[in-house]
Amino acid sequence: MDAFAVSVVLGLSAKKAKDVIVPSAYFGFFQTLMPIIGYFAGVYFAGQIQNSDHWIAFILLGLIGAKMIKDGFSKENEKNAACSHAKMLILAVATSVDALVVGITFAFFEVDIYKAALIIGVITFFISMSGVMIGNRFGVKFKSKAEFIGGAVLIAIGIKILIEHTFF
Repeated sequence: MDAFAVSVVLGLSAKKAKDVIVPSAYFGFFQTLMPIIGYFAGVYFAGQIQNSDHWIAFILLGLIGAKMIKDGFSKENEKNAACSHAKMLILAVATSVDALVVGITFAFFEVDIYKAALIIGVITFFISMSGVMIGNRFGVKFKSKAEFIGGAVLIAIGIKILIEHTFF
């Protein structure tokens, strides 16, 4: 769901077909990769990851959200940075850190990790693609405010993750 929400935000400024495919591919790939890494990392890292995953996601989403808000106030909006590789890498990692922990739990239940990870990745790819397209519809209406709204949503998602993991 975090990947979907971020995809909607990215869709606010999507202009080309690659702006739909690139985020979907990043999110799908990292949602596939992270459970596999978690599965093999096993019990050794479980405590460390669970104690800090929410902080990592909060910081990464907060930084990108703040930059988007800053860019929303900037007069220079000629470049579409929605699909820059550095930005996508950070967003994909931030939204898939929890999947790393899920991979660790898969190890305890003797799940076929490759099959499970592939299913997760494919579903995430299509959900993210839908999110970008939905966001794009809203972006056409909001135009100049899209970057600001997108940044605020990313910060809100980061805060939500932090609150859920800290208090619940």
